[in-house]
Amino acid sequence: MIRLRSCSSSLLNFPFHFRTHQIQSPQCIYKLFTQKAFHNAHSNPQTPLSALISAISSCPSVSYCRAIHACVIKSYSYSDGFIGDQLVSCYAKMGSAEDALNLFDEMPKRDLVSWNSLISGFSRRGYVEKCLNALFRMRFEVGIEPNEVTLISVVSACASRGAVDEGMHIHGLALKLGLLWEPKLVNSLINLYGKLGYLDAVCRLIETMPMQNVVSWNLMIAIHAQNVSAAEGLNCFNLMRRAGVYPADGTVVSLLQVCENLELGKLAEGVHGVIIKCGLSANVRVATGVLDLYAKLGRLDYSLEVFKELINPDKVAWTAMLAGYATHGYGQEAVEIFENMVRKGVQPDHVTFTHLLSACSHSGLVKEGRNYFNIMSEVYGVEPRLDHYSCMVDLLGRSGLLNDAYELIKQMPMEPNSGVWGAIFGACRMYGNIELGKEVAERLFALEPSDSRNYIMLSNMYSAAGLWRDASQVRAVMKEKGLARTPGCSFIESRNEIHRFVVGDQSHPESVRIYAKLEEVIGKIRKAGFVSQTEFILHDVEEAVKEDMISEHSEKLAIAFGLLVINAGMPIIITKNLRICGDCHGAAKFISLIEKRTIIIRDSKRFHHFTNGVCTCGDYCMVVQLFVSHVKSKPIFKYWQLPRELTNASGEPQRQSFPKNAEAGNLVAGSCPHR
Repeated sequence: MIRLRSCSSSLLNFPFHFRTHQIQSPQCIYKLFTQKAFHNAHSNPQTPLSALISAISSCPSVSYCRAIHACVIKSYSYSDGFIGDQLVSCYAKMGSAEDALNLFDEMPKRDLVSWNSLISGFSRRGYVEKCLNALFRMRFEVGIEPNEVTLISVVSACASRGAVDEGMHIHGLALKLGLLWEPKLVNSLINLYGKLGYLDAVCRLIETMPMQNVVSWNLMIAIHAQNVSAAEGLNCFNLMRRAGVYPADGTVVSLLQVCENLELGKLAEGVHGVIIKCGLSANVRVATGVLDLYAKLGRLDYSLEVFKELINPDKVAWTAMLAGYATHGYGQEAVEIFENMVRKGVQPDHVTFTHLLSACSHSGLVKEGRNYFNIMSEVYGVEPRLDHYSCMVDLLGRSGLLNDAYELIKQMPMEPNSGVWGAIFGACRMYGNIELGKEVAERLFALEPSDSRNYIMLSNMYSAAGLWRDASQVRAVMKEKGLARTPGCSFIESRNEIHRFVVGDQSHPESVRIYAKLEEVIGKIRKAGFVSQTEFILHDVEEAVKEDMISEHSEKLAIAFGLLVINAGMPIIITKNLRICGDCHGAAKFISLIEKRTIIIRDSKRFHHFTNGVCTCGDYCMVVQLFVSHVKSKPIFKYWQLPRELTNASGEPQRQSFPKNAEAGNLVAGSCPHR
């Protein structure tokens, strides 16, 4: 028997006439219902029944549920089973399995709905074993056969815990009971098998369905995109359209994930057209996915247009737009988005502040970053997490405040992870602080012994300082551990295909034209004053060899290919799997000015927009690297000065806006022979 304290006598004064839909807070419903005067005012127990249901369904904790349970014991009976079912489900949903089972066993009448309430509550908590035990008791102790609602709950619990064997058992039971005609049950089984990678079982289930509904197609798109390929997910969507099934918001959300995986801008535009045609563009969830996709594909101007069309953007939409500005290097614009968000009365959360601090870090906004980090808990009630500390360490480190960054790490209330140590490690590499870099490297080696990037960073740090022996020793340790460096490669889209380039790549069918164009462009920018920055080649070889090596970096090959195949009015968008080197960064600036083209390069950290010889990063990172490499022997800004005849009257190139025109794309994921 569950022993409960009586309802609090301090809650007796309340308005008798009320409407439950006017009470916004679950706590208010609970307090109102648990007052004795409320029950005394109604001789008929059915009068406050709606209030009781609202109170139970709105319970925020087990203690609230127990208090309502106490009032139910005094005022109601479990004879009809309905109220007991509600309380059992509430207890199970809150994770109090013992209370749920005790109450369930006390109920005099337990029908199929009662058992479903118990199993559904366990399912929400992922209690697979308890769901199966209840199903066993239901069938063999009471003699009640489950229906599709029962089995859906059990399958959902299996999917959440990866219990495929148990799920197969339920699949067999559903087949035995003749319940596989129910689409919802089949969809739950498809979700189970799809999550765990059993594609053969998914295909067999789909073939047995007399008619697939929109949920079935949504699952097929998501499962194929996750387990086979994004192109297969797209094919499923095309089959869905041919079958005459109208896409819903869940469909396009899965489809947007497909577009992100394929990284095809034309495809994204085509999907956006489908969204508009289906009347889903006003859906905030869908629109947020679209603007986030455009930002990740380098089309920030399209993201902004989608955001402007939202009438009442929610917190997620505001945060997505802020994140877009942050990754594209527009720190000041990201700050403005945040301030507008707050003025509109939208409460920022920890994700918002992560992107805000990241924006400050990428743009060198030290004062603003420190201010937001200080007020996020005091003003907005958001306690700093590891991501926030990582952003702040990165901000201070990039700005040369290594001591401040290190002190912040020491003051952290939690143990710093590899992200935090990695941020200050990058700053040590940037500013040539060998002593601190070695200490941080040891911590990273302990946290991530199999991550080759940390060893490469330390080796590069030694090489940049001319400590070739130390660099060689680090490389030897990597070889001993069997760690290999990820080769740098660049990707560019053309005619619904993704083309891949590596350093010195000769495998492309158009390699002859590409190298001819590259030689032509390099010649133009050298005449304009560009000098190769061979210090970014961290090998102990002759200067001439370094120049040859750096001239064939994958970014330069991709740019040359883009100049050949992409129309002059469109930006050249390139994705790089590693950080862009300083020489390629400088070359891209000159090429954007000489060729009068917008070049957008997304590296492993952020986007760089090159227009008229200016990058959105403001050379924030590159100037620091240049300072470290040249402070002893060469002028600091030698390679970043543009000739006077290529600049405006003030000596600075003008920044241009993004192109506004874009062609409509078809929903075709072309072959990717070079990826």
